[in-house]
Amino acid sequence: MNRANSGNTSLPMRRRRTAPMQAYDRLPRRLRLWLSEAALPWSPRSALRAWQSALRQCGGCEDSACRHLSRIEAAQLCRDARAVWAPGHPAQDRAGA
Repeated sequence: MNRANSGNTSLPMRRRRTAPMQAYDRLPRRLRLWLSEAALPWSPRSALRAWQSALRQCGGCEDSACRHLSRIEAAQLCRDARAVWAPGHPAQDRAGA
């Protein structure tokens, strides 16, 4: 599969069965805003699943859910920094913040 616009990540590539933009447009507004600034390419399906889980854990607070998603993303960046880039990459230090 062509990885031209998917970034440099260790995340698995999968074929899409649905129209990704339609799925994205159906996401809650606050989640779409968070995704617009995300560092990693999230699928609408995985983003929605993580969002719903975060809302349950955070008592329905959208701000807390966004912070939770940012922590998930930081942890993935830390793993990617080790696997994709090199040991000692600055992204590894940010994951614990």
